[in-house]
Amino acid sequence: MTFETTAHFDRAFRKLPPAVKAAFEKQAATLLKDLRHPSLRAKKYDESYGIWQARVNDNVRFYFTVTDSCYTLLDIRKHAD
Repeated sequence: MTFETTAHFDRAFRKLPPAVKAAFEKQAATLLKDLRHPSLRAKKYDESYGIWQARVNDNVRFYFTVTDSCYTLLDIRKHAD
């Protein structure tokens, strides 16, 4: 599997603090190894569009779609409680 990002994801990522960026990089590496890894808590977010949600930390989630060979990163933002 590989990653590709959208322009929206890139803009949102640039605005994040360095600690969140580092946590995302760790979780992204985990995603490449195992979508079902418990630390990701990955789940379908919007089944009609095939969008998944995964955890960066307690307060931040990232959103992506899955194809046969690629994760497309759509957004990264604070998680609404």
